[in-house]
Amino acid sequence: MLDRSRSNLPADRDRTAAVPMPFAGEGLRPENFGYEQPDRFDPVKLLWYLIQYRWLIVSVLLVALIVGLAATLMMTPKYRATALVELMAPSARVLEEFNVVVQSTDARAFETARQKFLSRDLSRRVVQALNLAQNPQFLFPRPDFSVGNIFSRVFGTSPTANLADFDAEQRQRIAVSRLRDGLSVSVVRNTSLLSINFSSPNPRLASDIANQTVASFMDLQIDQTVETSDLARRFIQEQIGLITTKLQDSERALVAYAQAQGISSAGDNGSLVSANITAINASLSEAIQRRLSKERVVAQIDAGEGTRLLQVLESEAVQRTQGNVAELKAEYSQKLRTFKPGFPEMLSLASQIAELERQVENQISIITGSIRLELEEPTREEVDLRSALRQLEVEQVDFQDKNIQYTILNREVESNRSQYQSLIDSLNSLGVSDVRRANIDVIEAAITPVGAFSPRMPINLAVALAIGAALGATIIYIAELLNNRFNTPDQIESELALPVLGIIPHVDPAEIASVLADQRSGLSEAYRSLRTSLQFATATGAPRTMVVTSAEPGESKSTTVYKLADEFGALGHSVLVIDADLRRPSLHRMFKTDNSIGLTNLLTGTVDSTEINEAFQSTDLNNVVFLSSGPMVPNPADILSSQRMASVIHACREKYDFVLIDGPPVLGLSDSPILSRQVEAAVMVVSAHQVARKSAKAALKRLRATGGNVIGAVLSKLDVEKVEYSYAYRYMYEGYYSYGEDQKQLPAAERRNEGSTGSLDATFGKMRNAGTDLYKRFLRPLVRPK
Repeated sequence: MLDRSRSNLPADRDRTAAVPMPFAGEGLRPENFGYEQPDRFDPVKLLWYLIQYRWLIVSVLLVALIVGLAATLMMTPKYRATALVELMAPSARVLEEFNVVVQSTDARAFETARQKFLSRDLSRRVVQALNLAQNPQFLFPRPDFSVGNIFSRVFGTSPTANLADFDAEQRQRIAVSRLRDGLSVSVVRNTSLLSINFSSPNPRLASDIANQTVASFMDLQIDQTVETSDLARRFIQEQIGLITTKLQDSERALVAYAQAQGISSAGDNGSLVSANITAINASLSEAIQRRLSKERVVAQIDAGEGTRLLQVLESEAVQRTQGNVAELKAEYSQKLRTFKPGFPEMLSLASQIAELERQVENQISIITGSIRLELEEPTREEVDLRSALRQLEVEQVDFQDKNIQYTILNREVESNRSQYQSLIDSLNSLGVSDVRRANIDVIEAAITPVGAFSPRMPINLAVALAIGAALGATIIYIAELLNNRFNTPDQIESELALPVLGIIPHVDPAEIASVLADQRSGLSEAYRSLRTSLQFATATGAPRTMVVTSAEPGESKSTTVYKLADEFGALGHSVLVIDADLRRPSLHRMFKTDNSIGLTNLLTGTVDSTEINEAFQSTDLNNVVFLSSGPMVPNPADILSSQRMASVIHACREKYDFVLIDGPPVLGLSDSPILSRQVEAAVMVVSAHQVARKSAKAALKRLRATGGNVIGAVLSKLDVEKVEYSYAYRYMYEGYYSYGEDQKQLPAAERRNEGSTGSLDATFGKMRNAGTDLYKRFLRPLVRPK
């Protein structure tokens, strides 16, 4: 087996890293140069899915339409009658600073009315009013969904039931149940209107029941109002009798207590005492103020400042006497300049002055004495007022004790009187409420509907189409999930992370030989594009030694090796083809050579040196030499991993420009992983619609695990006639098939030379033409303005 720790390659082997180049037929996409294309919605891809599964989609939609049509026919036509009523519900008001700022209707009133319309009691009234319990069409209508409805529509028949089989109570119960099932009530949005709807197979019956429901609701409200008023009247009258007795008893108790305690019947004793206390307090305050004022004057007198009193200063007698004293003193002072103090006239003046001063003092003494007497009056008044105040406070405390019980008795009297008056008012208002009408108005009565509202054929068919479309999309999605084969080159790039070097169209096996021989066929053009991609696969050109393998048998790897050798040989390069599929060799049949001596003889040493040249056989292809597999051996993996195999490859590389090795399939065998390690590059052939993605991934993983340099993949057997593939691929290969049909055919040698030198230009030219035609045929009609 292969020893990974020891290299079997020659020392001078070129292991230049491959630089994959984009395949010309696929276009120069960004992801082929290391840029990832972001995932986004692709309407064109969706269009191709629709075209690919068009028959499935059409079938599913057709079945959905048939099912929708059948379901519609199996439904019983229903007619809906609607009556509109206005509900006068009480409003809730919100006040702000005594102004109404919000006035809204309580939603609970509408819900209450709606539930009343749906109540069993109201339904029973409607059944009785219309005698629905005796109506067999109402009691036993056709089923809502039944196959028999189709025959009923075709033949005009309807199921009937015998009413005698059900008693009156059962018919009543069935009628009420039927009515409640068909009745619906809803509030009209942003209005105070209620919509009363009834659905029935009979249009006339639907309108009658809707109108009767409204009438029965109004009757029910009036009956309930009258019954409630009678009960309320009797109750109020009983309460009036009781409260009258209580009021009389409480008034007697109040009068008796007032008389016993000496309280006036008006109950104003407490207010008189309080008023007296308030008056005495005011008088006491004034007396205290006068006393304090007098005391300040007396204090001034006691301090020897009586002469400065206002009463003294305002006294005429004192002022006149003081004036005389001043005059005498002036005269005395004037005469003192002439006479001596002992002169009789001077003594007389001095005596007069002394007398007058004594008189002034007496007058001031009289005034101050009167002020002292005035102080005694407010003092006595204050004492009297305080005494009276204490007595009134005692009387007030006593009155308050008595007034507590008086207040209790008086409050009871007022309470009884208020209740009595309230009951009298309520009794009077009941007479008015007896004649009030219901709180609803009929805005629009129900009319007999002309057409059925259910089933609606267009809506049912539209729903059926939508369900069919969803079902079709689900089936397509599941089919795509279960499809684990490779169908497009993009899947290889996304799943295997390998560049697609070439796309090989599918060819009928019966025509493969003729198509391979035709250098102007689409298959030959595809292999020339593959050759061009290999020439740009590495920095130094096409790998000189490469192995072509696949995950499973039958993926056209041998055909790929054969045609690549033909294309490289057409360019003038010497090419050696080695059939290394030692288990099921096939290339010797394609080259039409002998397989008696070949690679196994070289590796096992069972050939003489003179016979070595016989192993390398010439072929009908220009510049192509073929080394067949040789006789079968029991241990292919051992001899392929031997040092001799590495030496053979090295020696052939020195002699030939290209060495192409046809390796066996990867899965289940170790031959191809061994070979991929001994060559410069490996190319993996992936067949469309055949190999599973997991198998291809496992094969690629094995090749890389052994150190193989896988430079790309070839998508083979691609049926470009299928509509699920990009139109660019189809157009390109259709162009290949028709390329040069109108031109004069050249000799074979010239045709091969033209194909070898112009294939790259032709490939890119057709790719541009394909893109242009794709735009003209598909994209431009989509974006053209209407």
